Amino acid sequence: MRELKDLVDVAKRAAERAATQLRALTPAAPSDWTEKGRHDFVTDADRRAEALIAETLTAAVPGSSVVGEELSPSAAWAGDVVWIVDPLDGTTNFLHRYPQYAVSIGALVDGALRIGVIHDVARDLGYWGATGGGAWQGDRRLGVSRLSQPRHALVGTGFPFKDLPLLRRYLDQFAAVMGVASGIRRAGSAALDLADVAAGRLDAFWELTLAPWDVAAGVVLIREAGGIVTTLEGEEDVLRHGSVIAGNPAMHRWLLDLLRST
Repeated sequence: MRELKDLVDVAKRAAERAATQLRALTPAAPSDWTEKGRHDFVTDADRRAEALIAETLTAAVPGSSVVGEELSPSAAWAGDVVWIVDPLDGTTNFLHRYPQYAVSIGALVDGALRIGVIHDVARDLGYWGATGGGAWQGDRRLGVSRLSQPRHALVGTGFPFKDLPLLRRYLDQFAAVMGVASGIRRAGSAALDLADVAAGRLDAFWELTLAPWDVAAGVVLIREAGGIVTTLEGEEDVLRHGSVIAGNPAMHRWLLDLLRST
């Protein structure tokens, strides 16, 4: 556990450095945005943040490797410690000065997902978790909500904006959830949505197309906070490009059953 906490401290330091850098930057003009895909933008801010994070992580943990959204998405998942990094989750929000974006750092240790750190940049709030060590916002321990009735639930989601052919399926799911739950929220940063599930502010969350760096840190937080995270097929391995369903045990089961029947 001491070794995991040491790695958490390294990830927290890297996330805080990147968050400080991002807060000091003026978002680029649209003419300087690079469109990786439809509706999917990247700027120099993302790349600079990832470079700083990678430098901090590998200097502190020699021999570790970094899989990052912008600079090393195809890097080999090799080594005792593999960092899974999203340097700016919520880039579109950042570009529009909408204060919902984060730095997200997860880590595989000996092949298992064991560490998660998320830094809410605009609010300067840090979340962290480690296998067996709980999930925390600063020094406050987190726990998923205890709500058990879907009609009371507040559910987070994300649109399949990178994969528009999924939109019809997603809209059917949205209608089904909206017909039962008390509300749905889409703020544009999956990392912070997952942190909100871990903190009990959201009772459940789903999205159809997320990458490993979008979810790695948040998965650790939710599981350590007593929640469940799976794919739409009910599989626990969510570190791939695909669906994610998360929540407290009761809300996860309800949402999983509802979405699979829609």
